[in-house]
Amino acid sequence: MNINVTLFAQAVVFIAFIWFSVKFIWPHLLNAIETRQKTIADGLAAAERGKLALEVSSKQADEEIAKARGRAGDIIGQAEKRATQLIEEAKLAARDEGSREKAAAKAEIEQEVSRAREALREQVAGLVIAGAEKILRREVNAQSHAELLSQMKKEI
Repeated sequence: MNINVTLFAQAVVFIAFIWFSVKFIWPHLLNAIETRQKTIADGLAAAERGKLALEVSSKQADEEIAKARGRAGDIIGQAEKRATQLIEEAKLAARDEGSREKAAAKAEIEQEVSRAREALREQVAGLVIAGAEKILRREVNAQSHAELLSQMKKEI
């Protein structure tokens, strides 16, 4: 065997192998590579979309939390305001009730004072009448009248 023929035969077989590979195997390999590239590209695009969606959702969540905190602050402020208002209303009601009770007590005291004055007037009137009776029953004498008046003063 000659090296030239062997080399030539190997070259022909190699060319035939390359032609066969290019004609039948290469398109399947390219198709598989393109499919894989497309799958990877789709996965990367989906990951990017997910990342953007996550950022948007995170911003929306932060905004909602801020709104909720604001609403909570408003509710707390309204509750504090209402509590203050209720306290003031209770104070006013207590003052009004105290004023009413004070007025009622003053009226009762005035009634008692006027009853006591009336009773005192009746007693004084009775004593005056009794004193006048005693004076009129006795004889008219300045000294006895003075004694009688001093006695009445002691009784009053």
